[in-house]
Amino acid sequence: MTASEKTTTALSAVTLDDGDTLRVCQDGPRDAPVLLLIHGSASSARSWDALVPLLVRDGARAHRVVRVDLLGHGGSDKPDDGSYAIPDQARRVGGVLDRLGVGRAMVVGHSSGGVTATALAELRPDRVSALVLVNTGPGLGAFIAPETQDSAGPLRWPPTDEQIRQLASTGFSRPGYRVPDALLDEVRAMTAHTFAATMRGTRAYLAERALPERLAVLGKPLLVLFGADDRRWRSSSAADYHVVPGARVELLAGLGHSPILEDPPRVAGPLLDFAALHG
Repeated sequence: MTASEKTTTALSAVTLDDGDTLRVCQDGPRDAPVLLLIHGSASSARSWDALVPLLVRDGARAHRVVRVDLLGHGGSDKPDDGSYAIPDQARRVGGVLDRLGVGRAMVVGHSSGGVTATALAELRPDRVSALVLVNTGPGLGAFIAPETQDSAGPLRWPPTDEQIRQLASTGFSRPGYRVPDALLDEVRAMTAHTFAATMRGTRAYLAERALPERLAVLGKPLLVLFGADDRRWRSSSAADYHVVPGARVELLAGLGHSPILEDPPRVAGPLLDFAALHG
């Protein structure tokens, strides 16, 4: 299947035991091995749109692709009194898998979505067969983007188009790439509180313990893909993941923080090879 071919996405709203409702997107055969895709901060399941058609069917292999809008993002609830701590986000994702009847999944996270994926593997190891982290910084020491108001976002909310594009600018490095307007809309859909709280949640989780240290004791197969020209996280820090036994680490030349958008086929190739072994 090529990126130009369409898949039929099933959208649903899943309400969890705590009352939070998350939007869920599903593509592919329901009896195929599951790939769970977790987006990064200030984004949504839509960030995977260009990649999903490449994952649903790869030659004779098919996958059931599940995407979740985390609390505070996309079409999911955005309560001011909700917890946006990473373990709580991971707990909700695990609850979605339970509701969908998914036994095990290969979990793929982009940017801070990889942090949530790691927490899910810690909390629900029975649900995670393997992990793929795409441009997920291993620890706070690898962060290189300039700080903006302690990650609290713009003082004015909703932010202006110029502010949003400035915030998004370090997320892309491929020359000539234009950020889709639909993804910028996802920032506008957030509240000032949910934007700031999700950023703080990621920082707190990484400050407590670096991801390679967490992953090294979990025994899960790990693939790390990292755009070599990332302007948010030092790409050389991807080597930190080699402390995880058997970890496979690949730098993607010419791509930045968001290779899933900048060049989906470059991500799909190694991801599908890895899924064939561990999915």
